[in-house]
Parts: sequence; structure tokens; C-alpha cells
Amino acid sequence: MDQISGEFINKAITIALPLGIILITFVLALIFNRVYFSWIRKRSVYLKNNPTKYNFLGHFLTALIYIIGFSFAIIAIPQLKTLATSLLAGASILALGVTLASQQALSNIVSGIFIVIFKPFRVNDRLSIRDNMSGIVEDITLRHTVIRNFENRRIIIPNSVISNEAITNSDLGDEKICRFLEMGISYDSDIDLAKKILFEEVRHHPDYFDVRSKEDLANNIPEVTVRVLSMGDSSVNLRAWVWAQNSGKSFVMHCDLLESVKKRFDREGIEIPFPHRTIVEKVPKP
Repeated sequence: MDQISGEFINKAITIALPLGIILITFVLALIFNRVYFSWIRKRSVYLKNNPTKYNFLGHFLTALIYIIGFSFAIIAIPQLKTLATSLLAGASILALGVTLASQQALSNIVSGIFIVIFKPFRVNDRLSIRDNMSGIVEDITLRHTVIRNFENRRIIIPNSVISNEAITNSDLGDEKICRFLEMGISYDSDIDLAKKILFEEVRHHPDYFDVRSKEDLANNIPEVTVRVLSMGDSSVNLRAWVWAQNSGKSFVMHCDLLESVKKRFDREGIEIPFPHRTIVEKVPKP
């Protein structure tokens, strides 16, 4: 009876020990995630709004906790320990198989490390990819980059893929951005008046950013540049160079200016032409 009880206890310990290790691993990883990322959010000001490397480090340490925990769980199972010993004879073949099977995963991890080191983009940067994807970088994990687009949907891109893409980063280095405000006026409209309206509407917008240097100020360079861009089929096309502190303010300002300039043009008698078609009907001879 004592022998049966002893065997039962040994089997129970054999099953409970690895399960307990796995449970502890999940709990430790969960606690670490909550504490670590809560600390990042609270100290975002001190991290200069660049939590990229801290986020990536958090994901790496979480993965390390899982790897160590599951390794101890495997070692705690005698049958698997014996199996692992027998596999050592074919370690080179196993290593080759693992390398081939995990090539894509390793490529994503290495690409993620390079992104964090060389910083082509960071968390909170505004990116445009392939002319049809744009948004704000929300996270960079071990395997992929998460981008939140402007419809609040998430675009998940493997690190190895985004590393090979040509991207436009609106926040890399200098955040100032110049946006073109282009308007067409009819050939009968007053060009000087139209240029003056564009100049005043841009200059008086609260988000307009003056980028003139001291030398420009000394040379009386205009605060807003407005030029005739081209002569179209039915319009004289004007362009104003509109500067803003960042791409977010630039977008809002551009929308506001389209509305305010249109209203000023209407009040001042500046015509914005629309396409005209001349239709000639040929009457067949009797």
C-alpha cells in the first residue's frame, strides 16, 4: 500500500511540476508585461516620446521569460529529458532542420533588431507605404510592425517585409512639412487679387509655421510664397507653399484653407472654372 502511494505521489509530482512551471511562467510574463509597459506609458515624457527601443526590449524580455520557463518545464519531465539526450547524437541535423523551419521567423527578429538600432522609423511616426497604406506606427514586436491607419484599423506587416519597402516617414528628423495649396482661377479673374487672397488666408491660419531664416527676414522674403504654376486648358493655376509644424497640423490646415479660400474667392469675385465642353452637331445634308 505504501509502495502504491509512493508511486502515485511520484507520478503526481512528475505531472504537477512541469504544469506548475508553465503556470508560473505565464504569470511572470503577464506581471512583467503589465508593470513594464505601464512604466513606459507613465514615463513617456521622460523617454522623449520615443518608446521604440523600450517596447522592443519589453517584447524581447517577455519572449525570454517564456523560453526559460518552457525549458525548465521540459527538463522537469524525465521522459523528455531522456529524449533530449538521445537527440544530442543528431544535434547537427536537428539544428539544420530548426534553422530551415524558422528561417522566416529569425528573419523577422533580425529585421526588428535592425529597425530598433538604425531607426528608419519609430513608434508614433507617421508612415506611407506603397502609396496605398499610411498610418502611425503603434508597436514594433519581435516579428512584425503594427501600424494604425487613419480609420483606426491595424495593419500588421512582418519586419522582414517592411525593412525591404521604400517608405515615407513624415516624422524622421525634421517634423516640419510643406504642403502645396493649389487653386485654379479663370483667365478673366484678377491674378494679383487671387495671389493676395491665398497669401492672407495662409498667413492668418493659426497653424501656419513661418520657416524664414534671419537672412530671409533681412532680405524681405515674403512670409508665404504664392506663384503662378501653369496655364491650364481653362484655368490659371496658382500654388501657395504652406508650412506646418507636423503632418497632422498640415492636413487640418490644408482642409481649412480649401474652404476659406473658396469663400474668399466667391466674395471677391474670383472665378474657379470648371471644365466646359463644346458640342457640335452635324446635320446631314438632305
